[in-house]
Amino acid sequence: MSDGGVRGGDLAAGAPLAGVRIVDAVRGPLSPITRYLAELGATVDRIVADDDTRELDGFDHRAAHAGKRRATGEDAALIAAAHAVVEDGTLDTEVLRAGRPALVTMTVSDFGHGHAMSDWQGSDAILHALSGELCRSGIRGEAPLLLPLGIAYQCAASQGAYVLVTTLYRALRTGVGDHIDFSALEGAVQALDPGFGIGGSATMGRPATLLSRDRPVRGYQYPIIPCADGHVRICLLAARQWQGMFGWMGEPAAFADPSFARTSVRYKSPELIPAIAAFFADKTRAELEEQGQAHGVPIAALATLEEAIEAPHFVARGTFRRDGDVMLPAGVVTIDGRRAVGAPSSSSPPPPVPDAPARDGVRDDALPFAGLRVIDLGVIVVGAETSRLFADGGADVVKIESRTFPDGNRQSYLPYDLSVSFAAGHRNKRSLGLDLRTPAGKALFLDMVARADVVLSNFKPGTMESLGFDRDTLAQANPRLVMVESSAFGATGPWSRRMGYGPLVRAATGLTDLWRYPGDPQGYSDSITIYPDHVAARIGAIAAVALLIRRLRSGAGGHAEVAQAEVMLAHFAADVARASAGADRAGPPDRPWGVYRAAGDDAWCVVSVRNDADWHALAAILGLDDDDRFATRAGRAMHGDLLDRLVADWMAGQEADAAMHLLQQAGVPAATMLRIGELPGFAFYRDRGFFREERHPYLDEPVVNESYHARSNAGAPVATRPAPLAGEDSAQVLADWLGLDADAIGRLVDEDVVQPTDPAVYDLIRDTRSAAARGK
Repeated sequence: MSDGGVRGGDLAAGAPLAGVRIVDAVRGPLSPITRYLAELGATVDRIVADDDTRELDGFDHRAAHAGKRRATGEDAALIAAAHAVVEDGTLDTEVLRAGRPALVTMTVSDFGHGHAMSDWQGSDAILHALSGELCRSGIRGEAPLLLPLGIAYQCAASQGAYVLVTTLYRALRTGVGDHIDFSALEGAVQALDPGFGIGGSATMGRPATLLSRDRPVRGYQYPIIPCADGHVRICLLAARQWQGMFGWMGEPAAFADPSFARTSVRYKSPELIPAIAAFFADKTRAELEEQGQAHGVPIAALATLEEAIEAPHFVARGTFRRDGDVMLPAGVVTIDGRRAVGAPSSSSPPPPVPDAPARDGVRDDALPFAGLRVIDLGVIVVGAETSRLFADGGADVVKIESRTFPDGNRQSYLPYDLSVSFAAGHRNKRSLGLDLRTPAGKALFLDMVARADVVLSNFKPGTMESLGFDRDTLAQANPRLVMVESSAFGATGPWSRRMGYGPLVRAATGLTDLWRYPGDPQGYSDSITIYPDHVAARIGAIAAVALLIRRLRSGAGGHAEVAQAEVMLAHFAADVARASAGADRAGPPDRPWGVYRAAGDDAWCVVSVRNDADWHALAAILGLDDDDRFATRAGRAMHGDLLDRLVADWMAGQEADAAMHLLQQAGVPAATMLRIGELPGFAFYRDRGFFREERHPYLDEPVVNESYHARSNAGAPVATRPAPLAGEDSAQVLADWLGLDADAIGRLVDEDVVQPTDPAVYDLIRDTRSAAARGK
């Protein structure tokens, strides 16, 4: 097999992308796209001029470009040796690609190209408003709350890195490159918390379009409770977790009714949270964490970012590294048991651009993962999303399911194990019902592993080992296997065995503390957000694809581990650097910068001033262009409260959509706050063809999904196979993967080793839909 022109030393044990050459000509907040590839061993050369006014400064610059090289040679020579070029409109990608059929190019911008909004101006706040995230952030009766600065762009950059490495993998397999038109808004709407994507199990699969137009009530869903030295958050989702809480409190008679085992009953009880608060009041955060873990109660102390950096768990894991006078995240992925921190230094000349592809049996026009077999052991959101990315890309993804331990996302508002949310997160997969606790089930699983390319899981650390499927066992069954494991806090360190949910990860890493209203100590506002689940899935997929690229050259597989807490901390890399240097956290770039109420029912418009040019354009609209108080950034900061009032007074008389268009036409970043249901009809998404509506054979509601992960010249849309019922494809999968005949499969079904969909489920679906039709 050809090595695709990417050469290195001991590839089986080395950095997955060692030898891959990337040219980075991106300025601004999407610069971290290539940092992910640099961490995995790619050589990333930056050719951006030092004096460019759009370049990042200070701590943001160091965080975005960690692991990259400042170009010292001729730009043309660097590009001639590159496998991929990422730029922001300063280079002519058509010229670059001429005569270079395997070259991958990516142009990044806020809104993409080729439509009426291509010239609109973006900011982190604009991405929140137009992605549907802002409408879910805050507290009922209050203004929507902008998320901590930088999250939207960071999530978009993670999506961009996934698209880039996936396109590079396809080019190395087929010899055919591509040009990607990457939009930050499309990246954010997919990777931050997609309103039409899969949600957490607590939602029972209900679509986000059913949410109230207002924000959630204070303290909704994942309570934050004061204690002796701060606050803690609890996540009581399962009945066994409630039983642990009930026992920990001494089994108070007021809550002994068995109905409290149901989440809905606990949410509605006006007495429960005050009783828990009284029980917690005299205990410290550390005591509550220790006792809660002992009783099986998912709990985490609310930490500040500064406390998280110094937490013994992250110190033990080596989450941070020193870079001169500051600390930075040490990379978000562990490869083969070692932290991925970049390519080894080498004086050897750069490898040539591949002139012959690896060509492992795929057509030139194939989807990137065509021909790959993926075993999906994932659960809830991270597991669903990681494998769906492979399924959308053409892989045969088989979800292993068990009646005894069903995926929490199988919980549904319907009486059968399917929902709009599950359908969105599991499209293009097949389901195999298999009891992995039986000897026969274990043997079947290992037979499948021997034929697989990738195995994905996101259990609590130790679960795979307890099943007998540790890393060495799987690698022995298939030395070419790529394995990716994801967990809340990682497989090592003092917190490795903690029960981890997204809300607890956010609390422990300092995000919850940052995500609250100024001046309101109890104004925590991240209660219904699914973060970092979707973006952690992208990081896991990036690691898997990088290992597949290494396998093209070495023939050997590998193992990657992702800690969701570290993904989140990497998004705050610049703030980690500031905190370690004793500097203040960065505020908004300029004033005004915020959410302003517009005319209409709970209508809001975001306005972002980034620089003097933005201010002068806004001042002309407001009639303030002659007011010397606001002429400079220092003056706008000094009179910021007054300036906000003036903008608010003007906005109150404007329709949000009209204000957005007026300001954007003047070059001022502005955006109306979109609700989830408004996204498909918004001009940007409609003109780009981003959303599509799919019909599922077992659902009455339409399933809305993205049409592509990023627009490109290849233009191949993702596939549209409906998500399966549990065990629905069992017989076909065993026939396709293992060659088992009907008699052999029948015996396994009789022994309950293989668990196809119960025929009664189809009757239940028919009866439920018939009853719904009669009700209409």
